[in-house]
Amino acid sequence: MNDMMLLIEPLIPPLRRYARALLRDRAAADDLVQDCLERAIGRWHQRRQDGDARSWLFAILHNLAINRLRQAQRRGRHIAVEEADESVFARQPTQEQGLRLDGLRAALAELPEEQRAVILLVSVEDLTYAEAARVLGVPIGTVMSRLARGREKLRRALEEEPAARETKLRRVK
Repeated sequence: MNDMMLLIEPLIPPLRRYARALLRDRAAADDLVQDCLERAIGRWHQRRQDGDARSWLFAILHNLAINRLRQAQRRGRHIAVEEADESVFARQPTQEQGLRLDGLRAALAELPEEQRAVILLVSVEDLTYAEAARVLGVPIGTVMSRLARGREKLRRALEEEPAARETKLRRVK
């Protein structure tokens, strides 16, 4: 049990980051990580002893996220007003850094799910191509091509002027 906790506990923050990036909802991401950890602990005996616990946990999280996204697509999203975070209703300040971050988030959101997942796993979570391939259940070559195409789309999207895409500025006299 202690060995399991020593392997799992340091992976919780990266799992939360990845879940938040996939679901774009803090509460749902935390629930997803909770379900992932519950599944991993309950099936700890089923993992390969020579396998990487990190890849295994990210694979569980990714599969659970895909299932939830498909389920949400069928059902539609519902949030009670009382339960909604105030930040949902508030607008971010229009400082340059905020615009850049918004532009990056928008560009990531426009990517196909396969490319976004690879970019997040390799660039944000620092998984190797082989680890990302195991998480996603695809060959390494597929990871590399999705990563290349995703990075190129991101580069092109970010080269556009973010202010023109996001907000129309007006002149005040």
